[in-house]
Amino acid sequence: MERTLGPHDIEAAAALNNLGVLYKELGRLDEAERVYRRAVALVLATHREDSVDAATLYHNLGGLEHARGRYAMGEPHARRALEIRERRLGAEHPDVAADAAALAAILDGQGKREEAERLIRRALAVFERVHGPEHYEVAVNLNNLAAVRQAAGDTGEAEALYQRALALKEKLLGPEHPDVAVTANNLAVLYKAQRRYAEADRLYRRALTIFERSFGADHTKAVACRENYAALGRTDRAGAAPRDEPVRAERRA
Repeated sequence: MERTLGPHDIEAAAALNNLGVLYKELGRLDEAERVYRRAVALVLATHREDSVDAATLYHNLGGLEHARGRYAMGEPHARRALEIRERRLGAEHPDVAADAAALAAILDGQGKREEAERLIRRALAVFERVHGPEHYEVAVNLNNLAAVRQAAGDTGEAEALYQRALALKEKLLGPEHPDVAVTANNLAVLYKAQRRYAEADRLYRRALTIFERSFGADHTKAVACRENYAALGRTDRAGAAPRDEPVRAERRA
């Protein structure tokens, strides 16, 4: 590819970025990082370090660290993406909102929930204004806002947000899509914390089936969901249960 397009061609960087997105979807995270970093090197070699092309790559590098659970390592990439794109496109652009939402997910992973919630609500306002209330990005951010509100102890709002996100994803994507499984898993986490075990069991089984069918049993999302479901079976229903983890959704460039 680079031999055909030239070692400093921006089209080669775009192709590498797309390959990185595919590797990440397949759970091949080390390969994704390798091609993302090659793409960054190409972009920097063309003196486009403040371009939207660079912002997309920083966004994706941040998302990769989010997928690995290495939130602190992802934060500088996510902040850089937001900084560049906001300067280039303005604060109300939907791509800027997507960067804000991605940074919020990384901050949430570090327990920086106040800033995370501000960023998610900012992104939601932009997406709903630009795309309307029934858009994929709205569904993703409803899911992530629910996770933040759950962590803050507001289980009532969290449940309502998860249910909205789940219904919207089912409508937009179909009932067997892996993004539906993300929210099903997260709602199950909430139900387990509320000791609504039958509802949690049903949602965990549904999410795990979708993840394994879509990605295979060894994918990171399938593993996380399987561990959550196994923990449900070990729950002492008279006492404390092992802590489950939400599987956050995020925008993919």
